[in-house]
Amino acid sequence: MRRTSLWIGAILVGINVAVALLTLVWLPYDPTAMAGGRLQPPSWAHWAGTDRLGRDYFTQVMIGARIALTVGIGAAALGGLIGTTLGVLSAFAQRGIDDALAATLDILIAFPTLLLAMLVVAASDGASLGTAILAIGIAMSAILARLVRILTKRVLAQDYITAARCSGLGWGRIVLVHVLPNIAPTVLVAIALQFGLAVIAEASLSYLGLGAPPPNASWGQLLQSAQSTVYNAPIGVIAPGLALMALVLGINFLADGLRDLLDPERGAA
Repeated sequence: MRRTSLWIGAILVGINVAVALLTLVWLPYDPTAMAGGRLQPPSWAHWAGTDRLGRDYFTQVMIGARIALTVGIGAAALGGLIGTTLGVLSAFAQRGIDDALAATLDILIAFPTLLLAMLVVAASDGASLGTAILAIGIAMSAILARLVRILTKRVLAQDYITAARCSGLGWGRIVLVHVLPNIAPTVLVAIALQFGLAVIAEASLSYLGLGAPPPNASWGQLLQSAQSTVYNAPIGVIAPGLALMALVLGINFLADGLRDLLDPERGAA
């Protein structure tokens, strides 16, 4: 029973991954083609109806799954890499440097992730898929760095680290053999949770016009463009909203299941 969350999350995320991969080889319609009339209701020809330009809406939602996963995976990987590196370096640094890095991380964490991402996008050349990944990844890295710093200090305080140092093991080897394996379960769960936040942040940036530019059909962009016709064609808001909710819930369930799987004592409790 304690792995129920893991299975539910794996199914929801797996469906989104399958849809995203399917868009690489097949789509119901050309995403830029006016395949029907404007704002048509759902039908056998158009499962989610059409948008205000006559484009197939189900095709747009499918492409949105690919964009959400691309940004989520890219931002989580980038944030995890930066955060882990900074956290380990801070734990090994001298007290003055450590305190300065810790204060800097606290300041960055005080800013909302979306606000930091908006500042990074504003400072770059313009909105794009790569810019969104970079912005969200940098914004997420402060939280992960703070967590890794705390976990690394806890590991370095153990007696077996002292024994390893007395045996002549270098700090680089200690990090690879002792530190990273011990903090990996907690960090992986944190990265999985940040993955869900990255998907929401990408949708928010796209809604504000700071995400991937058209013709990329991000879910946030679909929500923004459909708000003016929500009373005439509510499916334009419902479809991307449900897709976004399903993916984020799936990621959260998956992270919760991984936490139970990697921490048997918590799962037994």
